[in-house]
Amino acid sequence: QVQLVESGGGLVQAGDSLRLSCAASGRTFSSDPMGWFRQAPGNEREFVARITWKYTTYYTDSVKGRFTISRDNAKNTVYLQMNSLKPEDTAVYYCTVGSSYNYWGQGTQVTVSS
Repeated sequence: QVQLVESGGGLVQAGDSLRLSCAASGRTFSSDPMGWFRQAPGNEREFVARITWKYTTYYTDSVKGRFTISRDNAKNTVYLQMNSLKPEDTAVYYCTVGSSYNYWGQGTQVTVSS
């Protein structure tokens, strides 16, 4: 049974940093893309970042230059380093793995106060 467990969310002030982690278990995902989405209250879930098995990265425009996605295949874990956080980054952040976003974590809350 595949499980994804996110951690690292919290309440921070604008300009602060957070690092989210997502540990996968149940199978190895070293050959699969891994990514992050987020969902703010009243909004649809939106793409944030993605990293392929070749370590190619993709970001939504609003986080480029501030967020960095990385992965550690030995730990079956994907990370999202978030710097210069803004109030509009406030959302529940979800990790996902698989070429078709097959698996999802339960989400971790990130709240950025102004």
